[in-house]
Amino acid sequence: MTALQILRTLTGAAAVGSGVLGGTYLAFSVAVMPALARRPPAEATALMQEVNRVILNPVFGTLFAGTALLCLVTAGSPLVTGGAGSGWRIAGGLAGLAAFVPTIAVNVPLNTLLDHDGVAAWAGFAQQWVPSNHLRAALSVLAAVLLLIAVPATGPS
Repeated sequence: MTALQILRTLTGAAAVGSGVLGGTYLAFSVAVMPALARRPPAEATALMQEVNRVILNPVFGTLFAGTALLCLVTAGSPLVTGGAGSGWRIAGGLAGLAAFVPTIAVNVPLNTLLDHDGVAAWAGFAQQWVPSNHLRAALSVLAAVLLLIAVPATGPS
């Protein structure tokens, strides 16, 4: 496998990971959270707490951390390889990395608070969690699109 093929493969894998994460976040925004909003607070809290525990598994962890790593490598690849498609790789990789910011800054702390405070935290949970989730979904999908454009554009200068 040539260096160009490896780079295209890594870029494609970053695109797929970003797309899968974006789809997961979108499903929460358009289905899971609206369904929880229809349930009594204690029930919604208990379910969200359980989801937050179950999501901490090797498959999601590998997808989450692996996509971040692939986006970092893809965004930084032009420093090493240069070549055609560099702008797309940088933009896509940075969009993918940006999708992790709301996760770390908003969603995870809110999940931790919900786990600790339970129903008392539920009242304001969705009002903060959902917009942050929308943002990370949009950034992940944007990353996937930009990285998919980058794959065939990547080549020698």
